[in-house]
Amino acid sequence: MTATQAPEAPVDAAEDAVFSVRGLWKVFGPKADRIPGSEYAALPPAELREATGCTAAVRDVSFDVRKGEVFVVMGLSGSGKSTLVRCLTRLIEPTSGTLAIDGEDVLAMDRARLRELRRHRTAMVFQHFGLLPHRTVLDNVAYGLEIQGLSKAERRSRAAELVEKVGLAGLEDRRPSQLSGGQQQRVGLARALAVDPSVLLFDEPFSALDPLIRREMQDEVVRLHREEGRTMVFITHDLSEALRLGTRIALMRDGGIVQLGTPEEIVGSPADDYVAEFVRDVPREQVLTVATAMRPPLAGESERGPAVRPDATVSAAIEAV
Repeated sequence: MTATQAPEAPVDAAEDAVFSVRGLWKVFGPKADRIPGSEYAALPPAELREATGCTAAVRDVSFDVRKGEVFVVMGLSGSGKSTLVRCLTRLIEPTSGTLAIDGEDVLAMDRARLRELRRHRTAMVFQHFGLLPHRTVLDNVAYGLEIQGLSKAERRSRAAELVEKVGLAGLEDRRPSQLSGGQQQRVGLARALAVDPSVLLFDEPFSALDPLIRREMQDEVVRLHREEGRTMVFITHDLSEALRLGTRIALMRDGGIVQLGTPEEIVGSPADDYVAEFVRDVPREQVLTVATAMRPPLAGESERGPAVRPDATVSAAIEAV
């Protein structure tokens, strides 16, 4: 048997890019491939539907996901964010554009390469947990390893490690029906981690949870990222969640990205009135850092008083002084 060759990517990816996306479109409707690059491409959503019967769920989107970052895609319902994340692994086929992972052209992958991408290199955590009701916690976590062909002993050992990592030690033999919503989502997270993917994809995983449990699960993501440094793509409609988790945030509207930047850039320098309205009620002192409002002491100036790191938030600096 010969190994399947990985086709080279045609995209000009950033040096540290895990995912590199250029000019990506996903259009639903008749003769969808006629829309990108045509006179219809610039039409607002309602006019596009009236003129062509098509809906552009993702419109000419370009970005890189850098190694080790939490890349958040945020937007209201219907903005295209969930369609976009599914395009990254071709769970939904893009209409046009280029897409690469680690320099390899995803759109040129055959079925074998796609299976490898979905089983080994990426893993997704969904809003609806999708746990197998007849399996225990341990066996649900081990399911992806079973698909990969690992022995029962190997997969149960790995699953046990992950169950403990996500805070479910002692619940290994319970069924999903015996777990709370937060516990079920922890099982989903452990199941995704079990295959040791390069990238974790989260599609609004906590939106169905009550606020307290949602906060706990956000803490879990922060902890895992701090401990492992794993690349994450996180989809959400919750601005506070995006600001809390994101290294960078892509804010979507009507299928396009209206601004891409750090939480501080999104809040402190909104690209347009839409973004400004979106972040209007955000307490800026909790997001903006002292680097935007302070400078190092000049020669001859007193350095008495508490030292404040440039990346400390303004609210943290106020407490320090």
